[in-house]
Amino acid sequence: MSVPEKKTSPRAAWWLLATVLVVELMDLLDSTIVNVAGPSLERSLGATAVGLQWVIGGYALTLGAGLVLGGRLGDRFGRRPMFLAGLVAFTLASLLCAIAPSIGLLIAFRLVQGLAGAMMLPQCLGIMRDNLAPRELTKALALFGPVLGLGGVLGPVLGGALVDWDLFGLGWRLVFLVNVPVGLAALALAWRLVPRSGGAGTLRVDVVGAVLVAAASALLVLPLNEGQASGWPLWTWLSLSAAALGYAGFALWQRRAQRRGRTPLVTPSLFGKSAFTVGLVAVALFFGGLIGTQLVLTFFLQLGQGYSAGQAGLGNLPVALGTAVGGTISGGLLAAKLGRRVLQAGAVVQFAGVAWLWFSLADTAGFSIWRIVPGSAVTGIGAGIVIAAVFNTVLGAVDDDEVGSASGVLSAVQSIGGSVGVAVFSTVFFAGALTGQVTESFRDALVVQAVVIALFLLISPLFPRRARPDETDADPALPASAVPVSHTAS
Repeated sequence: MSVPEKKTSPRAAWWLLATVLVVELMDLLDSTIVNVAGPSLERSLGATAVGLQWVIGGYALTLGAGLVLGGRLGDRFGRRPMFLAGLVAFTLASLLCAIAPSIGLLIAFRLVQGLAGAMMLPQCLGIMRDNLAPRELTKALALFGPVLGLGGVLGPVLGGALVDWDLFGLGWRLVFLVNVPVGLAALALAWRLVPRSGGAGTLRVDVVGAVLVAAASALLVLPLNEGQASGWPLWTWLSLSAAALGYAGFALWQRRAQRRGRTPLVTPSLFGKSAFTVGLVAVALFFGGLIGTQLVLTFFLQLGQGYSAGQAGLGNLPVALGTAVGGTISGGLLAAKLGRRVLQAGAVVQFAGVAWLWFSLADTAGFSIWRIVPGSAVTGIGAGIVIAAVFNTVLGAVDDDEVGSASGVLSAVQSIGGSVGVAVFSTVFFAGALTGQVTESFRDALVVQAVVIALFLLISPLFPRRARPDETDADPALPASAVPVSHTAS
């Protein structure tokens, strides 16, 4: 798809870019900022371990389940109305989260917040592509990686600082309340700057496909969150089986929709490409393990070592900074030259960092944060090498006319995989932490992460050999360079 002619002045175009980046950062921060608020939520609302899993992972669940649908709705009704509606809903949901009187309502509002994010985020690149000249668009896309990478560093740090600040006794509520003035400012700018554009009024949105994806995702995450506390009864296993059937049914429905001349949510031919489907599994494994491990690191620092929310946020900095270093080492150019070997090298480095962390915690007597800094930094470097290359490498398996659909699917799988990671790693951690074995539980979680990385390496020979070169005229839901960073817990 070619970039249309510039419709806004250069100055207005850069203000538009700033607005889009603010919205992207709001989503990124909401994916990570609440990670350090667990103990505060426990004291304030009596949140259980399961409740915390839903507060943290529920957002990623509904975000991932709705991303592809959000993109289609933008095609149908226009980018501007969907972007504004999603931004209004996101800001309102943030306010409702901030004033939630119970953990149940907080979880419900977080689910709504994720759906709102799924409506507004897929419009961001389309808005820029339609309103920036080709040269300006190239410069704008180059800013996404560094800006969102910085957001990955700031998420837990900002969240911890807000909780520790405890302004007016609001505590964890500030984590959500901060979105309100930012969202209102972004809304005022977007209302003025985002041009009106018509959608494809004749496009039929595949509602049945969207329901199948949402139902299958819920059936997958529900038993993973609730199973440990319930003793893994029969319904949990039936739910997991139903989730697998739901995803299979979605693939069949997409083929049926295409045969009948309708527009499917996802290009059905993607499901016939083994390298791409293996890549989806790899993306789910990688981001599930990364996000889950970083979450339980925060739990370990707060519950096991008595760190405040702010200190725990700073404790995540070695991983975040290591990720930035790894991403710089890898980069799009290296990925284009080495393809899947970059992913394999990054996974090996990440595995070494996890092993270093595990051995460094064999004895926690006289623990200080410096004990975990080397292993955390090495883990982050390996993760950054993978993050910078994984999307374009997996996209190397698809044809040019499938890139947009494939990018949307990858974004959704990344987010849903993160939600699954929150459920699995939290379950492993709290199985022992609730009996006082916090360090042992964190080391158990590190073993699970090592297994996840080993599985990633095991299937890596099936990845495409070469990455797809970055193309500014592709039509992904989000920039390929920015998508992996935007939902990564740091």
